[in-house]
Amino acid sequence: MSWNEAIQYVRAGMSREPQRADVGLPLGARIGSLVTMQQSPLLRAAADGSLIAPPSAGDTRIVAVSQLKLRQSGGLYRYYLDTDDEKFLQVYQNPQGEVSEILYCTQLTRVIPETAEDQDAYMGSKGYGLGDRSYTLWRSQMGGLLDESDLDLVFGHDHGIDYWRDAGDPAAEFIAPFQGSEVRLDDASGQHGLRQELYFMPYARTLRGGGTEYLLITTEIVRSVNGDASKRGIHVDFVIGIPLELERIAIQ
Repeated sequence: MSWNEAIQYVRAGMSREPQRADVGLPLGARIGSLVTMQQSPLLRAAADGSLIAPPSAGDTRIVAVSQLKLRQSGGLYRYYLDTDDEKFLQVYQNPQGEVSEILYCTQLTRVIPETAEDQDAYMGSKGYGLGDRSYTLWRSQMGGLLDESDLDLVFGHDHGIDYWRDAGDPAAEFIAPFQGSEVRLDDASGQHGLRQELYFMPYARTLRGGGTEYLLITTEIVRSVNGDASKRGIHVDFVIGIPLELERIAIQ
């Protein structure tokens, strides 16, 4: 698929407007839109031991948009507030065209699977790995990402925290991960961005205060950057997500 074809692909679920590629998105979002969020749910989640990173003062505008095609009903979109240290709103629009879920998401870490066995596991291609019934984050893995006080808040006296798959039959030991693609637009004209294949699975746990924290694990196979097919690679993103109520967000 060429870059121009990829742009048409991401537009498939969007209406058209001359000279803009980021039109027809849920909530009227566009690149450059101002985002206002009530942070109380995020602060409460953090106090309850979440790994979420609250937005900084500069995370107020949408700098990129994407649509994830994962062979499921409805539409899944990401509105990026930062594409380097990734922060985004993940918006699910149901088949009736209604926004039924919004997650505020921050990247926890990125892993490069260096062996064929690691890649198979993170793609779930051999019937294990991504898509397993549960996933455990170990305190020892987080040592380079969090200081001791934050580790104590998140893990307490435990060595690990368990997340449970948030898809398919909860009793099944393995469910094949969602597979599809993402085309991200980094400017309104659609001239800059990236195209990648995805293997995706959401996991979740209940926080101490009763709220839900999501762990989104996505294996991303980059096919092109700004239309340059020589810029390829594979990595696995671990992203923390906290649900937000629609009335707590304004996009202008």
